[in-house]
Amino acid sequence: MPTIHPTAIIDQQVSLADDVTIGPHCVLEGEISIGSGTTLIGNVYLTGKLTMGERNVVYPFSSIGFCAQDINFPHDQYEPGIVIGNDNTFREGVTIHRATQEAPTTIGNHNFLMTTSHVGHDCQIGNNNTIVTDVSLGGHVHMQDHVIIGGGSVVHQFVSIGTGAMVAGGIFITGDVAPHFMATGSNIIGSVNLVGMRRKDISREEIKERQDIYKLIYRSGNSVAKSVEALQALGSPTSSEYVSFIEQSRKGLVPPLTETRKSKRGVAQ
Repeated sequence: MPTIHPTAIIDQQVSLADDVTIGPHCVLEGEISIGSGTTLIGNVYLTGKLTMGERNVVYPFSSIGFCAQDINFPHDQYEPGIVIGNDNTFREGVTIHRATQEAPTTIGNHNFLMTTSHVGHDCQIGNNNTIVTDVSLGGHVHMQDHVIIGGGSVVHQFVSIGTGAMVAGGIFITGDVAPHFMATGSNIIGSVNLVGMRRKDISREEIKERQDIYKLIYRSGNSVAKSVEALQALGSPTSSEYVSFIEQSRKGLVPPLTETRKSKRGVAQ
């Protein structure tokens, strides 16, 4: 049987695996399913529709499942809700909002969301990501795997962040960050995530290729469109990865500084 503190309030629609632990003053309301080994430490508020997998840990004052902060979205619409995988940690004060479109807001596996971080409606978060204190992800943000976002940073809605990318703390991002690149300032892609690639045991040859691709996009003076043509000509698996990421972009890459300066001067692209 689940371990449930007597002060917890559990809706009849809630389904709990046998070894779930629900701490004091938790509230679980609506259609909720929680998998084996998950612990709600205390003062956690969950609302459905919510599916949470195994071995997750939710710290006090986290709120998961409430309606989108969207004045056009009906607050009594609970579908499609939120789906959370396994082995995630949600520290104190984390907020995650349910989806407004056809697919649920999704959190994968082995993610670490630090204190007071926010995941907006319709976000799609992959695996092994670290979202540091006070990070705010706008609605519809897509994040792949092994991403680190530094404390206090803000990611604009519909932005995509590629696998292995890193975003520095205290900045804003309004365009996409390609895989294994590093945002070192607000809308500035300043380098590749060299430390992250080494930690993942990526080969020297592949690291060198990604460094060259970074230089092509951000240091050659080319437009992004011309860089894509050059990447297509290379035809390697790594260059094809970047072509695919760029072609699937909803916001467009954070542009090279040369394009940003031209745009500010009103120069045609």
